[in-house]
Amino acid sequence: MIDKTVADVAAAVAGIADGATIMIGGFGRAGQPVELIDALIEQGAGDLTIVSNNAGNGDVGLAALLAKRRVRKIICSFPRQVDSWVFDGLYRAGEIELELVPQGNLAERIRAAGAGIGAFFSPTGVGTQLAEGKEHREIDGRRYVLEYPITADYALVSARQADRWGNLVYRETARNFGPVMASAASTTIVQVDEVVPLGALDPETVVTPGIFVDRIVAVGERAWLRKGAFVGGVDLEGDPIDPAKEAAR
Repeated sequence: MIDKTVADVAAAVAGIADGATIMIGGFGRAGQPVELIDALIEQGAGDLTIVSNNAGNGDVGLAALLAKRRVRKIICSFPRQVDSWVFDGLYRAGEIELELVPQGNLAERIRAAGAGIGAFFSPTGVGTQLAEGKEHREIDGRRYVLEYPITADYALVSARQADRWGNLVYRETARNFGPVMASAASTTIVQVDEVVPLGALDPETVVTPGIFVDRIVAVGERAWLRKGAFVGGVDLEGDPIDPAKEAAR
């Protein structure tokens, strides 16, 4: 019987070793697998290379992992925003390495890894420092730069629902980098609000097929919200939050 569920988040991240490359889903805070990141902090792996759209927000999730000095290098598109003070401090102190990748190139380099594409030409970055030292080619009168896939040892992904086979359904903007990362990593670990019985998911709504998923852990609906992990009156998926109501939960 195929059953990819594990008992808890500690079991989900077990075996992640020092020096691993880890993809972390999320667009800012939307879709960030906070529970899995917290478990990774407790697990203790260090000297990590992180692939993510952002470099952490506030003091929770990815930012908390950075604050523990567990990350050697981050590959991302948006390392700085108003609440990226953890990354800012580390980078200015020379304590973390940054590889800046334009967002479209980042998504396509990850997708290419999952699709088995050896490399591709992109116009993004041509004429900038990001293209220095890379192969260029002119195609139909336009200059392109050669980009290579990004692979990872692990992907940490957040989805709304899964069945025990690993088929995933996402919630709105939480469906961002998760699907491409799930296909590009050797081992994909997913936290979900709930695990539902086989047959309960409408096949038309399944975005990530179970073939790409290795471990699933149910963390409860918006479990991170009960930790107060929100800023500016909206939750990690952009929905308004009633602080008084959340405080009573």
